[in-house]
Amino acid sequence: MYEGPIQVLIDQLAKLPGLGPKGAQRIAFALLAGDKSEIDRLVAALGEVRDNVAFCEECGNIAAARLCRICSDARRDATKICVVEEPKDIYAIERTKEFDGRYHVLGGALDPLSGIGPDQLRIRELLQRLANQPDGVDVSEIIIATDPNTEGEATATYLLRMLKDFPGLSMTRLASGLPMGSDLEFADELTLGRALSGRRILA
Repeated sequence: MYEGPIQVLIDQLAKLPGLGPKGAQRIAFALLAGDKSEIDRLVAALGEVRDNVAFCEECGNIAAARLCRICSDARRDATKICVVEEPKDIYAIERTKEFDGRYHVLGGALDPLSGIGPDQLRIRELLQRLANQPDGVDVSEIIIATDPNTEGEATATYLLRMLKDFPGLSMTRLASGLPMGSDLEFADELTLGRALSGRRILA
């Protein structure tokens, strides 16, 4: 245990995801050894995040205004909505340059053991978004891009049940399987099973 502000800083850093006490200690001492202007810039950046970062009223993405840059882009295909767990997932999909539609951020995944049920996610907002579509725009496809784990699968199943009665709406799930460059012998059973069930016709 260290004395005074440095221990308070270590304790606060250790609460961040992916950082344990050792990592928090390394960051705290790196800041202590660094230039004071670097600390000032970090404090200013944290203040900006606290005071000026908001969430898009339409999709729940991080935004600097009422709508995020994707929702306010008229060139995006409003008939397709990709449902993701967190804003960071949007940027992972955007990097592929394969999707030109809109998004909807749930804010997590169903996890009853952690007390996260449908009411803690932005599922109601998705249903309202589909029910109150603007004139001339009909959402024809919902792409469920939740994580391929137990919580993500439970969320996908729940969404399928909630959305199946919307007329003219197709529901798709991101394919999952073997990563490029991998060897079959190193694939786990679940990944290999998904690759088999999601196989496609070549000719």
